[in-house]
Amino acid sequence: MSELDTICAVSTPAGEGGIGIIRISGVNALRIVSSIFKPRIDKNLDAMPTHTIHYGHVVDPGTNDVIDEVLLSLMRAPKTYTREDVLEINCHGGMVPVWRTMNLLLAAGVRQAEPGEFTKRAFLNGRIDLVQAEAVMDIITARTELSHQAAKEQLLGGLSAEISGLRDRLISLTASVEAGIDFPEEDIETETGQAFAHEVSSIIADIDSLLSSYIYGRVLRDGFATAIVGRPNVGKSSLLNALLKQNRAIVNEAPGTTRDVVQEYLNISGMPLKILDTAGIRHSHDAVEQEGVQRSLAAIETADIVLVVLDGSQSLTDEDRRVITEAQDKLAIAAINKNDLPRKLEKLVWPDVQVEISCNTGAGIAALRDALLNAMKQGAVAPREHSWAVNLRHKTALEQTRASMERVMSSVCSNLSPEFIAVDLRDALDSIGLIIGTTCTEDILERIFNEFCIGK
Repeated sequence: MSELDTICAVSTPAGEGGIGIIRISGVNALRIVSSIFKPRIDKNLDAMPTHTIHYGHVVDPGTNDVIDEVLLSLMRAPKTYTREDVLEINCHGGMVPVWRTMNLLLAAGVRQAEPGEFTKRAFLNGRIDLVQAEAVMDIITARTELSHQAAKEQLLGGLSAEISGLRDRLISLTASVEAGIDFPEEDIETETGQAFAHEVSSIIADIDSLLSSYIYGRVLRDGFATAIVGRPNVGKSSLLNALLKQNRAIVNEAPGTTRDVVQEYLNISGMPLKILDTAGIRHSHDAVEQEGVQRSLAAIETADIVLVVLDGSQSLTDEDRRVITEAQDKLAIAAINKNDLPRKLEKLVWPDVQVEISCNTGAGIAALRDALLNAMKQGAVAPREHSWAVNLRHKTALEQTRASMERVMSSVCSNLSPEFIAVDLRDALDSIGLIIGTTCTEDILERIFNEFCIGK
């Protein structure tokens, strides 16, 4: 496979729909599409202007059978998504017309695109950098307005500009150090004094500011992980259904109905919440239920928020106490269920946030949602000025950059030879370049673009 191949993919979801779009990109896109597309007006595609739409039919050149009535979008390089010639065939929705058209393209010499290959070509052809490429996928998978806004700002280049600014400052520092090393006969003084140290310290501070947005970014992209935990039959699955306002989890009076972790997403005032409904925590001889309990305990360990569900109509049991002990060190909320029944549960000293609810009547559910929103705001550190935030790949590269800059500062303070400083500055440049793609390897590109859907 080569970047010079002409590629195609179905860019709309599979199944029945009003429209099915096939995207084609590459140097031979126009010639190949011309072999199967017959415009309603007898005119050659080569003579048609860029960024125009044309009505016609897809025709099998071998049999002259009409496959579908279509609209063809024509976009000529370089003002396209990939900076190559791009055409989009808008077929009728449904598997048959779309895939018959795809088969004609494949037979004519087009290769089916790999996941993310259109966006990868946009990166390789210099239209976007790696940070913007990742933002494309974040837009596709955004679950809330906030996550969409963050991805949109990243696609528009907000984060790229900040990373590029840091990289430019590193280049200036490196040039000032290496000039004195490379041209000793010119008597150029190497800048490693107080002003140099101040700039190094300033860069480290700016890196720390970017790193502080990682938790916020993770929450926006993946959701704030909230584990609903408790002993059997306290109403965990009923609470999940009440929060989602739909019957997602099976509810039954028999203990141990939930055997595995059920995951769903909830949008609370724009903040994405990843809810994990867990199996009831109790001692059991059933091997399957024991595995469910272990997964519940693991969910407590990894959750950002633990929602401890207790039965307000019963006294605290040993199983309740175990749940409370397991969640003791977490950001937790107690949801005291069944407040429509006489309360027998004793007063709790932990956690600080306790909300009385009834999954049966819906009482207190709105207050619980407010408590969850406050907990999310408490647990997520938002960036100071912008909604975009770094992801795990950016975080790793920034940490590597910061470590290199710490070594630079140590060398400056120890009055070491400029050669040592130059080596660490080069390492810092390489690390920060990984973020926007000025330095990258094939395995990094594969890992990023393989997460994309086919057709994008």
